[in-house]
Amino acid sequence: QVQLVESGGGLVQPGGSLRLSCAASGFTLDYFAKAWFRQAPGKEREGVSCISSSDGSTYYADSVKGRFTISRDNAKNTVYLQMNSLKPEDTAVYYCATDHHFVCGSRWYEGDFGSWGQGTQVTVSS
Repeated sequence: QVQLVESGGGLVQPGGSLRLSCAASGFTLDYFAKAWFRQAPGKEREGVSCISSSDGSTYYADSVKGRFTISRDNAKNTVYLQMNSLKPEDTAVYYCATDHHFVCGSRWYEGDFGSWGQGTQVTVSS
């Protein structure tokens, strides 16, 4: 059974950091494009970052570039999102997603990914 489980969300003050994890089971993440999305209340789900399955190339939304870092640990079958210098506007539910066919590039959308985690809440507030 294919499953993605996110963890690491929580409440953090502005300027703080969090690291989200997305552990996969039932399949090997190596061969899948991996991405993080987020959805704030009343807003559409937006792509945050994507990491290629082939060469590990990474892509970021402009709003998080320079603050967030996506990475993968193939041995642990896990993808991470390190979030630094967090802002209140980063508050959202964060989802990881994977797809065997999609190739990460400058654009990635919700419909490009076939497998999703349940999400983890990130709240940035003083």
